[in-house]
Amino acid sequence: MTFNYLQTIENLENAYGKTPLVEVKFSYRQQILRVYGKYEAFNFSGSIKDRMALHILKQSYLQGQIKENYTIVEATSGNTGIAFSALGRALNHQVIIFMPDWLSVERYKKMELLGAKVVRVSASEGGFLGAIAMAKKYAQENDNVFYPDQFTNPLNAEAHKNSTAQEIFSQLEKINLTPDHFIAGVGTGGTVMGFYQYCQEINSPCKCYPLEPANSPTLTTGGKKIGKHRIQGISDEFIPEIVKLNQLQEIVSIDDGDAIIMAQKLNNRGLSVGISSGANFLGALKVLLKNQTNFVGDSSKKFPCVATIFCDSSLKYFSTDLCQVEPIKPHFLSSDIEILGLKIIR
Repeated sequence: MTFNYLQTIENLENAYGKTPLVEVKFSYRQQILRVYGKYEAFNFSGSIKDRMALHILKQSYLQGQIKENYTIVEATSGNTGIAFSALGRALNHQVIIFMPDWLSVERYKKMELLGAKVVRVSASEGGFLGAIAMAKKYAQENDNVFYPDQFTNPLNAEAHKNSTAQEIFSQLEKINLTPDHFIAGVGTGGTVMGFYQYCQEINSPCKCYPLEPANSPTLTTGGKKIGKHRIQGISDEFIPEIVKLNQLQEIVSIDDGDAIIMAQKLNNRGLSVGISSGANFLGALKVLLKNQTNFVGDSSKKFPCVATIFCDSSLKYFSTDLCQVEPIKPHFLSSDIEILGLKIIR
């Protein structure tokens, strides 16, 4: 019996998207503030990258770029590899993932458990850029290979334009809000660029900001400076082709230690998130503080509505510094934050 790929994808689509939006109420230096984070751990394999993997595979089937018995090959720092492993195996494809060898052990184990072959690439072999080169070379030298190439594929941003952005606008509308600002850490850049594209499409004045680790100012320096950092999933040694910085607002930088403590605080109040979610939360706070007004009267109107992404859960971070005591530095924003409550918006 012939395997019906599109029918299977259409069935699996029920496990993608339509994730909750979480209103996080918190205090910062005696001010009561709110940030709205899209909670993406509810997707099929547990992260926001599921949206992109599903959209790329569905469109590639429709265009005849992937067929029966093709092997899916991709380079990743984690969540994209997990997403293609889960969906690829559900569609009966072999999956080969190339990735740096310094990431959390849970990432490798999860992909291997899903049936993918994981090729770990050391720093001496080129690190993340080496992983991309190896994946590309494999695709060029072997027949019947599908290489999604997440860093250059326009379907990446399109996935978030068509789903993530629309859902956030719709959910905020239910509580009589519209996003004034949106911020997201840049891995491939697909999320922030897709959100920007949707804003352009509907003529929304919402401003979109890229976020990166202060410890690795790759975007800020135009790709000239790369440093070690612990916010896995963003700032992967180069500026992705998808990212158009001239279309976005200023780059927001967050210290990785600050992001870790913020993620710990969110987890301690019952919201299971990873380190990049802590960074996105602090980036949203920076945007809130920068754009506050001197509104007289209703103090709630002093601050704009800022949306961001809670990319995944804490389940892939047990072997990382998320589960260790992080030294507090004087400039950390997280030190002055107390989480007061969570509200789920469907």
